[in-house]
Order: sequence, then structure tokens, then C-alpha cells
Amino acid sequence: MPTIIFDKLATKMDGSVKAAVWSFLEKLNEDDTLPGLHIEPIKQAADPRVRTGRVNQDLRAVLFKLTGEGDPHYLFHGVWPHDDAIVKASTLTLTLNPINGQAMIRQATQQTSQAQAAAPDYSQLPSVGAWLEQRGFFADGLVRQLGLPEEVAARALAVTTEDGLMTLAEQEEGWIADVLLDLAAETPLSEIVAKLGLDSKPVSAGDEDDSLIQALQTPTAQAQFVFIGSQDELRHVIEDGDFGQWRVFLHPEQRRYATSGYKGSFRLTGAAGTGKTVVLIHRAKTLAQRDPKARIVMTTFTRNLSDSLRESLAELDNNIPLVQFGQSGVSVHGVDALVAAVLKQAGDSVSPAVADVLGQPRTDVRRRTNETAWSDVIDLAMASLPPEIANETFFQAEYASVILPKWITRLDEYLRVRRPGRGVALNRDKRAAVWDVVAAYRSEARALGSVDFAEAAAIAAAHLERREYADPLANHVLVDEGQDLSAPQWQFLRALVPAGPDDLFIAEDAHQRIYGQRIILGHCGIRTVGRSRRLTLNYRTTAQNLRAALTTLEGGDYRDIEDENQAVDVKGYRSARSGPEPVYVAVASRSEEAAEVATRIKVWLEADPSLEPSTIAVLVHDQRSRDRMVEDIASHGVAVRSIDRERPLSGKVLVMTMHRAKGLEFSKVVIAGHGAWPGYFKGLIKDWDTSLQDEADLRERSLIYVAMTRARDELVVITR
Repeated sequence: MPTIIFDKLATKMDGSVKAAVWSFLEKLNEDDTLPGLHIEPIKQAADPRVRTGRVNQDLRAVLFKLTGEGDPHYLFHGVWPHDDAIVKASTLTLTLNPINGQAMIRQATQQTSQAQAAAPDYSQLPSVGAWLEQRGFFADGLVRQLGLPEEVAARALAVTTEDGLMTLAEQEEGWIADVLLDLAAETPLSEIVAKLGLDSKPVSAGDEDDSLIQALQTPTAQAQFVFIGSQDELRHVIEDGDFGQWRVFLHPEQRRYATSGYKGSFRLTGAAGTGKTVVLIHRAKTLAQRDPKARIVMTTFTRNLSDSLRESLAELDNNIPLVQFGQSGVSVHGVDALVAAVLKQAGDSVSPAVADVLGQPRTDVRRRTNETAWSDVIDLAMASLPPEIANETFFQAEYASVILPKWITRLDEYLRVRRPGRGVALNRDKRAAVWDVVAAYRSEARALGSVDFAEAAAIAAAHLERREYADPLANHVLVDEGQDLSAPQWQFLRALVPAGPDDLFIAEDAHQRIYGQRIILGHCGIRTVGRSRRLTLNYRTTAQNLRAALTTLEGGDYRDIEDENQAVDVKGYRSARSGPEPVYVAVASRSEEAAEVATRIKVWLEADPSLEPSTIAVLVHDQRSRDRMVEDIASHGVAVRSIDRERPLSGKVLVMTMHRAKGLEFSKVVIAGHGAWPGYFKGLIKDWDTSLQDEADLRERSLIYVAMTRARDELVVITR
């Protein structure tokens, strides 16, 4: 039975032809001799391996047939109208790069012989490299060290701007495109070679077709080519298109992080859209296949995100066992749900842990404290509190980042504790006043038989630390959106899995922290020094949208969660895609804003009748703005749907808060309904301590950044 190899380029097909392509490849996968397929060579083709096949009356597929040992392999390159396919097929070649051993599909007119490539004549390359040569990149390194084809190196050296190099990268595929993107980011050649796996040696022995089949299976090649293992996988690749490419086409750097073993905890950072979650999902599959008995936990901050992780894991491979927490297989839950499961399992034995954290033993820890509890006790103590800290934001942060992680249960302990990173200084009298509020808060909760979410995490961590690890609840813990977790939640996850190889795998981005306080992993018992890496290539949004989103972070003091003395910058981030510049529109009123948003949506839908309305999202700051925006847009005749906790559905334009949009992506995004921008949050707390104002500023920058990076193609920002 033939093996189908799918070229990533082939996923870029019009939706109207997908059914026909699926039918053609399904038949080809079963029997390539079926007469209806019309698998035919091309006369006088540049490559004798090239074939075309009949998809329907108007379309033909372009393929390469590899006949090494065993059954034939067909590399499906794409589908074109009949005459175009014949011309395309006659000029294409599939070869091994003589420098790095990678497979390449090139136009015959672009080819040089292997002898020429092995010993190129650099004098024939242009020397007008106004951009690359000024940065120390020359023809010798591009061709001899990286293996770029000579004509690509010549074009790269001829560009005069970074954008020109990015445009050139869009015209290429696979490792060649990745090399050009890295050059645009001024990545050293040695790093490019290591990151993309371009240090492979060309295969010199054996049949040439066998050598090509081997080359198409390397981690580097799998970023462009995938061997289809089942009909289900083939259907996914065809039907999902760009939105489903993460399932199979992993960048070699992503694949390395997903499959490698680590001596301890590992941390993967990167901007929005760089594929951190993709790596996490593939790593869960890798660990499950490596040890079917392993208990693998995937977790994140919100339930919506954990639901999305579960769905994505099932989509990647429906054979992966999705199980309940504590069983062999992969369990996916929000971190608060994991905490609740541990406390439920603990039962009455949790009492000593409660005493460790809160000072007095008790067993009633399943009920959660009302959200207004802090404001209630603060109101009663208002006269004794400095005005700049007399707010629940300060107390929630102080409690979760200082008091609970240290298991402070008495005033004398609080008077002595260090408070790194908390900004506002507290002398002895102020600490005593703060502790009076904390004591009142705990007393009120104890009387009601409740604990808050941060307390629950701290208690669960304390319980697990008392628990023997003869039968651990988890062998591996994978954490997504780690920047949003609190210190007690990190302590809980550290206690959940025994320290050792591949214990914790953390995906995070300091620039996307829109929930929790700043934390330092080392303070929570988690060490990733020497085991941290950063992804820099954005696959979701266009270069234009990414550039605009990154400007919102400028001026913000973002700190690394491993080292509080190290700032986190955005240097080196770039996108693999290009598109229109974001549009900024100023409006004077709510009615004008609604008219502008509705008009944009109508124009998009009319311009592309195949555009699914649910791939358009309107993002706002809060639920009140969301509900108001739904009403306003609907009054202009646009079908819209408000999204809260439920899963987004097709058929209508979606309106949701920026927080709710976290983890999602859309073809087109409108950011609206937020009044004065920027300055939304900071204006609400102008009388608070300056450190709280600075924190609010970071949160707002991050929130807008998250919202802007939800857009794959077009972005519109409405301001007042």
C-alpha cells in the first residue's frame, strides 16, 4: 500500500476543492494503480520522479513518486488547474541539499548542480548586500555553512531592508524560509545551524530514492513534510488547513523541546503565537507514548484554557488516553480543579495542613470564600490603614505572594518576613495594621467554614508535602500560561510531582501576565536555571500585527520569573507571515463606535462570502462593555453572539472580553468598547500606592498585547 507524504504547501488550498482532494488521496493511499487516478509521468520533466494525478475534471495533483525499498511513496505537493499543473510539474525537482542533507523542492530554473553547490563560485553572487553584509552575513556562510541554494543566497544578499528579507522568506518553504527568517532576526549562523538541525550530513550510500525518503523523515524536514499514518490524519491535514497545521508540521526547534528528556524542570518562554502550547500538547503525547503507565497532568490557570488543551490533545491523537486525575494517562484540568481534587481526596486528614497554613486545624476546606470578603474587612479597618493600601488589590497580592507562601500564622512572623518585589514599604505599625485585617479575614472565613482559592492551593501543597511519594499522584506536570499562576499554586504543583527527570514542563510568557502577581519560581522550590529556552518565531499573527502589539509593551518593566533581576525584552521576535497594517480609528461616541465596528464587519463578510463569521471577534475590556457592544452591533443588522464561559460556536461574529480571548485566535479582530486607551486600569486606581499603579500599567499593556495578538490577518483598534 502506498505511503502518502504531505507537503505543507499543499494545505493552502481553497475550501471548495478539499473534498475532491481527500477523495483522490484516499484512493491513492489504498491503490495507486486504480485507472481513475491517472497517475502519469510528464514528458521531458526536469525530474523523472514527478507525476500528476486526476483530482477531478478540472484539477490535477502534482506529486513525486519515490520507489525505494518496499511500497512506493508519493509526496503530494499540491493541486492546480489542469494546464497549470502540467507546467508546474515539468519544472519541479526533488533533491538532497549537498551541504546539509535536507530535502528541497525547487524550480528547475533555480537549480545548480551538486558539484556547483558543493564548491560555489561566490564571485557570481551580488555584492550589494546593503542589509545582510552590513550585519556580517556573507555569501560563503549562507551557502557553505547553511546550505542555502545559490539563487536564494543571491536574492538574500540583494535585499536592502529587513522587510525585504521577510518578503523573500514568504516566497520560500520549509527550512529555507526558516533560515531567511532567522537571518532577518540577525541570528548567528552557528545558532541557525543548531536550531534548525542543519548539521546533518548528506546521505551518500544506497538508492537515491531511499536517501530522499530518509531525508524527508528528519526533524528538520517534518516542519514541511509529514508522513501520513492513517486516513484520519490525512483528513485532519486536509480539512484543518492553516488552523490545524500545528498538529503535524512542527518547527525542528519545537519538536526538539517536545521530545527531549530533561534532568529536572524545564521552562519554555516565547511571545504570543510562537507555539508554546503546541509544544506542550506534543510533549504530553510523547510522554504518554514513552510510558503508558505514567500519570501525566496538564494544567493552566482557567477552565476555558484547560478545556481547550483537552480538545487539542484529542485532536492531535484520539488514541491518547484522557483520564481522571490520578490515573495512568493524561489528565487535563485547571489548577484550581486539581487543588479541589487533592483536598477532596485528603478528607479529614487535611486538618494538619490547614494548621500549617492558617494557624488552626479544621477540616471544612471545600467551600470557597465570597469575593467581597476582603472589601468587607477592609471597610471596617479603614481608619487604621494608610489610604494607599486600603484596597482589596493590595491585600489579595500581599496575602497570596507573601503571607500564604511563607505559611505565616502570627503577627511576629509577619513582622520579620521579607517582602521582595512588593513595592510599598511597610514599617512595624503598618504591618501590624495589615495583620489585623488579615486576622479578621481569616476569622470571618473560619466562622463561615470557607477558604479562598489561594488558601486552598497553599493547604493542598502543605498536605502533599506531608504525603509520602510511594504512589505519586503525578509523574509529569505540564503547565501552560505559567505566568498567570500565583505562588501558592506553584507550590502546589511543585508538591504534586516528585522532583526528578521531566517532572515539570512550564510554558510561559511574562508579557502575557493578565491575572496573577509577579512570582519567582525559585521561591516556590522550582529550579529551571540552565533548562530554559525561548521561542521567537510567531506563527499566528502577521509581522505587521506583531510589530504593533509589541509596541504596547514598550516602557513596561517585565521581569523574568526565574531571575527577578533580569528584564524580559522582545528582541528577536518575528513573524512567518505578512499582511495589511493594523488600522486605528478614533471615534467620538458610543454610537459612532458601534457604526464603525458594524461597517468593518460587513465589509469583511461581503468581500469574502466564504469567511466564517465566528472567525471575526470584537474584543472589549469588561463584561458590561461586551453586553453593550452586542446590543449596539446587532442594532446595525450584524448577527453577533456574546461569549462568556461557553465554547465559541460558528455562524455569528463573536464578542467577548480580552481576558476570555486568551488562548484563542481569529482571522480578523476589532478591539473596541474600552473608552480611553491606554490608561483604562491606571485611571481607576490613581489614589493607590505607586507600585500598584505600576502593576496595573503592566497588566493593561499585557492585556492589550494579548488582544492584538489574537488577530491572524487583520486588526482594527477603535479609540475614543
